[in-house]
Amino acid sequence: MPLSPDHIPADLLPVMEALTRVGRDVAAIIARGALGDSLSVEVGENSDGDGQKALDVMADEMFEAALRDTAVRFYASEEQEGVLDLGAGKYALAIDPLDGSSNIDVNVSIGTIFSIFEAKDGAEESFLRPAGEQVAGGYIVFGPQTGMAVTFDDGVLIYAMDPETGEFVLVETDKKIPAATKEYAINASNRRHWVSGAKAYIEECEAGETGAKGKNMNMRWVASLVAETHRILTRGGVFLYPADARKGYENGRLRMLYECAPIAFLIEQAGGAAHDGEVRILDKTAPELHARTPFIFGSSDEVASVKAHYEA
Repeated sequence: MPLSPDHIPADLLPVMEALTRVGRDVAAIIARGALGDSLSVEVGENSDGDGQKALDVMADEMFEAALRDTAVRFYASEEQEGVLDLGAGKYALAIDPLDGSSNIDVNVSIGTIFSIFEAKDGAEESFLRPAGEQVAGGYIVFGPQTGMAVTFDDGVLIYAMDPETGEFVLVETDKKIPAATKEYAINASNRRHWVSGAKAYIEECEAGETGAKGKNMNMRWVASLVAETHRILTRGGVFLYPADARKGYENGRLRMLYECAPIAFLIEQAGGAAHDGEVRILDKTAPELHARTPFIFGSSDEVASVKAHYEA
């Protein structure tokens, strides 16, 4: 068995076993690095015009194949234009098969993000609904250690993969994010394009102990949402990908269904907060499968501070 079954709803256990089984196999492929096939070569574009790496496509095919033998009826992937009907089943699963693929060649943590809803009669209808209706959400992180964070709407479970057996072992049952933090994550190279609320918050962070915060802040930026989330879940912090003035970035860059909804679900279950600058992410509904949204999440105190700047 690739997964410790404790604390996992019985109906979802085969789904989670399939996800972690593929996670184990993807981790092995990544670990070979330059000793294996080239994983970072571009092999095409997804439906939204983003370049697809070989590992993006490979991981998508592996997850789709594994989930066909589970209770997943509808499969929606960031790498595919529409929803696939896998047959009988009661769940709808949305997935970013390989998040952070620009970091494949530089040996930085990357991952898989997944979201699960109870399926409705229609394929798209099963996903285009309030994010708060998720029944599970989480990620698998591929780094120095392979692990998983997941919630079933009852706290956050943390798993570590045993490299000798490939089993995902439960190591923490109620992960909580510290309410206060001294770290923030944002791509500062885009400063000139940001909305005013994001600029004002970052300027306050940069003022450190001489400003309103009265404490020095440190900036982090990995360009891998899973890596950013794992750090924040582990030791606190706040992440911002705001809307900005560039064409195509009016709603930020991260996808509501495949990235923001499951991460927001996980973060809130860990005691943190997540919104788009105005609206709580879990209260939002994606208007289409590949819709984007501004995304701010992390330690509750700092997320509240960001929101105050947006409202000023």
